[in-house]
Amino acid sequence: MTQHRGTGIGPPDEYIEAEIHRLLAEDPAVAEQGITVVRRETGLVLYGEVESAHRREEIVRRVAGRFPDVPVTSEIGVIRTEAPTQIEQLP
Repeated sequence: MTQHRGTGIGPPDEYIEAEIHRLLAEDPAVAEQGITVVRRETGLVLYGEVESAHRREEIVRRVAGRFPDVPVTSEIGVIRTEAPTQIEQLP
């Protein structure tokens, strides 16, 4: 079995991160590439920003479904995507 820094078992961090990036990017329901994954002793922590709380929940659900034995924590923020209230003047 491959040793893993942080928990002592499982694949190395770069494999988990690559697998999660592939899962999120290739899934048409998510299609997200801006999520960073860090494996801690307490589980996986997801970082980044997305456009809605629904998208954040879907990302966490999919990652937790792929790694059901590993706790997943979200540090993913939601970017407000509102129309600008002023016209931008360029010089």
